[in-house]
This record gives sequence, structure tokens and C-alpha cells, in this order.
Amino acid sequence: MRYRDIPGTGLSISEIGFGCWTMGGPNWSTSTGAPIGWSDVNDDDILAGVKAGIDGGVNHWDNADIYGNGRAERTLAECFRKLGVNRDTQVIATKVGHFRGTAIHAYEPRHIRNQCEQSLRNLRTDRIDIYYFHHGSYVAAGYDARGNIVPDHDYLPEAARTMHDLVKEGKVRAVGQSAYTVEDFERAIPVLKPRILQNKANLRYDEYIRPGGRLESLMRAHDCALVAFGPLDQGILLDKFDPDRPPSFDEGDYRRGRKDFNPDTLRTVRQKLSLVRERFAGGSSDVTAMLSSIASRWVLAHERVASAIPGFRNQRQALCNLRAAEDPPMTEPEVTWLRELFQG
Repeated sequence: MRYRDIPGTGLSISEIGFGCWTMGGPNWSTSTGAPIGWSDVNDDDILAGVKAGIDGGVNHWDNADIYGNGRAERTLAECFRKLGVNRDTQVIATKVGHFRGTAIHAYEPRHIRNQCEQSLRNLRTDRIDIYYFHHGSYVAAGYDARGNIVPDHDYLPEAARTMHDLVKEGKVRAVGQSAYTVEDFERAIPVLKPRILQNKANLRYDEYIRPGGRLESLMRAHDCALVAFGPLDQGILLDKFDPDRPPSFDEGDYRRGRKDFNPDTLRTVRQKLSLVRERFAGGSSDVTAMLSSIASRWVLAHERVASAIPGFRNQRQALCNLRAAEDPPMTEPEVTWLRELFQG
């Protein structure tokens, strides 16, 4: 395993971290009713996957309060307990922002503090190593100085102060920002001053790691690193789904509503992956692990990416994730060829 430093934090994280979203199991949004979890999750399988990660040098675990509404945090802590993992050797990240409970908005300072304390309890720890705001939508309904509800309250200044107060109190080590648009990052970063950002990055979706892109310039200007989720595009880049028999997913599974699991998309990706196999196979007996390695190493070739965080549900998936840590870093010609194949 190789490790990379997060600027200004003293934290060094494994290039391959493990995303914990799947640990939460099936879940639904309390706002829209849409599925936001994962099906087919078994605690024994998760434990075996965590063990494989620990054995392979993973020290970076990415969680959130909304993943199973706390279940994923509690599951990770229980896995660490069963495996006898030394907490001080691990970098635990979690997030606040999508689960608002009874608060009018999840970025209310009182709610942030409440969720921080609950996450600390769920994770059985005294500090969160990386604490992210889970999205960049800071303007929403809120209260004015008189306690009246207003439609366009800006939570960013007070949320940022609360987050940095938690750092001063020793409950948080590093501040992070996850967001879904460059505009949200551009607005939040100068105020929040996060040291690490998070968003999706993969061969099919490279907006946030595109050379010369707006976010790249922003990260350089503010000396931020990026954690890339979705490097395998939820298995689409592993060529595991048959275009002629596209997958179906259970109730409560996020993928049930994702449009990319359709025959046309899967067939187009499969055609590109056949060219990837021709170039990179080299006699590999495990094509799935090979494709996993290529996908993650391509993301990690970006100078500002500190870690890629594929998800996992069992030991087999965990071991496939780890293949990227065993293979050599990707060369610039390989990076360029893949970018032209998928983005050209």
C-alpha cells in the first residue's frame, strides 16, 4: 500500500481507502422517499471485507451519518472491535449534511454538534479524523434573528464557525467539503477553508480531476487534496453487468433509480472495456481485479487526488479494490490513452 499526505493536517491516508456507504444497507430519503442505500449487505461479509482491507494496508475509511442513518458508522466500529484494530492507526472520515432529523436544516449549528456527538458515539472514538460537510447547498429555509422562518437563510458562515470550533475542541482533526458542483466548491472553500474535498471521479466522469479544470485550479490555489468516490462507477467499469440482461435492484437500493444501468450505456462501456483488456490484460487471470486496478490507478494519477475510495460488500470486492495498491502507478501515456478512450 502507498500513502499520501493531506496538506496541513498531519494525516497520511492509504491511496486506496474503503467507502462505507454499502455498510448502511437499504435506506430511503426522509425528504423525497427515494432509495439511498444498498441491498444485499451482510454483516459477516462486511467483516471479512474490512479484515482484507486492514491486512492490505488500508487505513482510510469513509463514512457518513446518513449511511443507514448511523448503521454504517456502528458497523465499522464493531468490525474494528472484533478485529482488534488499533484506532490510532486508522483515519476515520464521516460526514454531516444530508440527515437533518428534526432540524429545519442539517447545517444548523446545533444539529451539526448533535450529529458530531452521535457520530463519535457510533464510531466509538473520541475524534473524527476528517469531518466533511456532505453537500454544498447552504442557502435554504432557516430562522432569522427573531426566530421567524425565512426562505433563503445562508448557513455557510455559521456552519463553518461551528466546524472550526469542533477542531479547536479536539473533536475533529481535519475539515472537509463534499459538493456536487464546481460552483458550490468555489463558494464554500474560501469560507470553510477545508483541507480536503470529496466528489465523484472516474473514467466516465472526470469533471473534478480534468487537467486545467476549474476545481484543479481551486485546489492548487487553496492547497486542498481530493478524495475520489465512485472510481469503479458502482461496478459499471468492472464489466460485471450484462447489457442484454441489465440488473435489477431491491427496494431501498440507490442503484434502482440510476439510469446508467441500462442496455445502451452498459453496451457502450463494454465496448470500451474490451479495448482496455486488449491493452492492459497482460495475461491477467482475474479480469475484474485488473479492471478495478486500472480504474482506481487512473484516478490516482491526478496530482491532487489523495485517495480513491471504492465501496465493498464482501471479501472478494475488497481484494479486487486492493489490486490497485499492488500494481505500479499508471504512466502518463496510459492515463492519456484512457482519457481519450472514455472522454474523447
